[in-house]
Amino acid sequence: MLLIKNALLMDPASNTQGDRDILIDNGIIRSIVPAGEAAATGSCDVIDAAGLICAPGLVDTHSHFRDPGFPLKEDIYTGAASAAKGGYTSVIMMANTKPSIDCVEVLDQVLKKGAETGIHVYSAANVTLGMRGKELTDMEALKEHGARVFTDDGVPVLNEDLLRSALKKAASLNMPVSLHEEDPAYISENGIHAGGPAAEHLGIRGSAREAEISMIERDLKIAVETDAALCIQHISTAEGVALVREAKKRNPRITAEATPHHFSLTEEAVIERGSLAKVNPPIRTEKDRLAIIEGLADGTIDIIATDHAPHTKEEKSVQPLWKAPSGMIGLETALSLGIRELVIPGYLTMMELLRRMSANPADYYSLPAGRIFEGGPADLCLFDPAAEWTVGETFASRSSNSPFIGQTMPGVIRHTICGGKIIL
Repeated sequence: MLLIKNALLMDPASNTQGDRDILIDNGIIRSIVPAGEAAATGSCDVIDAAGLICAPGLVDTHSHFRDPGFPLKEDIYTGAASAAKGGYTSVIMMANTKPSIDCVEVLDQVLKKGAETGIHVYSAANVTLGMRGKELTDMEALKEHGARVFTDDGVPVLNEDLLRSALKKAASLNMPVSLHEEDPAYISENGIHAGGPAAEHLGIRGSAREAEISMIERDLKIAVETDAALCIQHISTAEGVALVREAKKRNPRITAEATPHHFSLTEEAVIERGSLAKVNPPIRTEKDRLAIIEGLADGTIDIIATDHAPHTKEEKSVQPLWKAPSGMIGLETALSLGIRELVIPGYLTMMELLRRMSANPADYYSLPAGRIFEGGPADLCLFDPAAEWTVGETFASRSSNSPFIGQTMPGVIRHTICGGKIIL
């Protein structure tokens, strides 16, 4: 048994907040009582959580564990370790692996490996075979074998008729689809915002905001027509946020996700940190950053997802910069960035931040997570919101491609507990 004493429990699903003792036995929360009322018995382990917030284990619905295919960047074991270090107990892996997760055999393989980690590892499956945008996968079979969402993340589904068919099929299966919204017709060099100081500094055209806006507009229209559950991935433009806001009025099953880097950084970060700040879609302007924050605050954007995207140091050092792969790791810094950029400035309360990092993503993707209640799973994150830490050059992730290295941040994860076991 495990007893957590004197914790400030914050459960966004029930809006419960208060000092509590929490007794855990055999992976289940057995009791939640006012602080000081529970007593340890027998061989019970005790955590004195005075000064700590006890939140549901965080839920990330957009992570790249690069497995199978790219073990030098990450694998499922190191990805899970990175998640645990960041307070995450549930993660959905993206399906742009090699081979991609477009069939039952590969899906079974990654889920079997995920079950060997200390957290709950789920997986997406592809919308189209080989992510080629020409033929739909067997979505029904993939759902039956445990897929939690369909996505060709990394590339857009350009064929409008095929996407309509995919959304209709997913809706019939009561499954969500999440889409990477960038039309390559508007992109000269990806990962860098077009028309701004970073592109000018590098002497390139970059990725125009229309690449995202045009795809979001098209795909929201189809989602409204088909009544599909559609998540717009890693939204980066003010116009995209506005389009989602309006579309949700006609189809409440539409949502969007925001990444910590898109609400924390502007395009100048590419000048300062080079390829470490190069991501798809690119980090854009201060106006866009503030629009994303507004979308998080008013509920247009329901989910904060990391888009954890490991790359090796050698890959990120490729010159010229715009030829380096896009993406940054994010699982270990996400909560701290949320506190620093959203809670401390007053855009969100701590409870609202935790809702967007636990209950909301769990609900949208039908995961048994994101809640703290008697009889429920003992998946918890204990953190000190007042303590600070400095982002180092080494991570639990196999990669270290973060533009936040060297920065001091609030919010220190003290313990991650999954299935009643202390894994951090």
